[in-house]
Amino acid sequence: MKAIVYTKYGPPNVLQLKEVDKPVPKDDEVLIKVHAAEATKADCELRSFNFPVKWFWLPLRIVMGITKPKRQVLGGYFAGEVVLTGRDVSKFTKGDLIFGTTKLRMGAYGEYICLPDSYTMVPKPGNMSFEEAAAVPLGGLNALHFLRKANIQDREKVLINGAGGSIGTFGVQIAKLMGAEVTAVDSAIKEEMLRGIGADHFINYSEEDFTKNGQKYHVIFDMVSQSSYSGCVRALTPQGRYLMANPRVSDMLKSVLTTKFTDKTVIFAFAGEKKEELLALKEMIEEGKIKSAVDQIFPMDQAADAHRRVETEQRLGTIVITMNNSESE
Repeated sequence: MKAIVYTKYGPPNVLQLKEVDKPVPKDDEVLIKVHAAEATKADCELRSFNFPVKWFWLPLRIVMGITKPKRQVLGGYFAGEVVLTGRDVSKFTKGDLIFGTTKLRMGAYGEYICLPDSYTMVPKPGNMSFEEAAAVPLGGLNALHFLRKANIQDREKVLINGAGGSIGTFGVQIAKLMGAEVTAVDSAIKEEMLRGIGADHFINYSEEDFTKNGQKYHVIFDMVSQSSYSGCVRALTPQGRYLMANPRVSDMLKSVLTTKFTDKTVIFAFAGEKKEELLALKEMIEEGKIKSAVDQIFPMDQAADAHRRVETEQRLGTIVITMNNSESE
């Protein structure tokens, strides 16, 4: 089978399309024919081993490979079809169309992958293509996780910083479903897309600093690791909630003090990526309440271009790699 492989850390051109052995499922695993995988910011960071938040660099390097990657096929979020099941698997059968996550096992940048049936994988939404479905789990699971913790009330003002990425685009839609008045913050080229998926207001971060414009928000959902912690907290209303999806260690420490000694709450609990949450997203999608915002779809042999597109931050939503440009078995 074909897979997008990287044998060393570096720029996008370290990604190479190669023939590798097709995996064989263990007793508790399913063999999945991958149709599409999201190319995420995390994939790019693992490929280059360059992270905006540095505190987990060493433990992750030990897990993923000190001098070169141990897991040479990236890809944590996918949509595909079950083609074979291990003898102990009862949750899936051959022919099931599914989408989900691979956790740190990665591997979704290949035509086939084996995953334990206990992983977060559920039936693909019937009203989505494989490419659209592959763009859901990362952004959808993280956005749903944080916004549920915010306990948003009807007509509360919610600001989403970094709204044009995988998590932010679902954050806008889910916050709107919860009854919020949503302000999206990102670059000017993303305004039309963000208003199209429900944003009530838009702030171009290159022209306006939302922490200094005098506006107050009940909830700030922040994907930007370099945000001003104090500025975001000041921009909250009394009893406001600050959700940090990409926190620095210093901000995590500050969050304990803010939550304990002020009337504001800071949350940075990482998403567990649970099946129940993915099923909830599937239901919202099939009811037409939310959708994935796919910017571009790249074939396997253009994976390096897909990573470059992610890294430019010019993308309008998610980037997806399709595995359907090859008939290799």
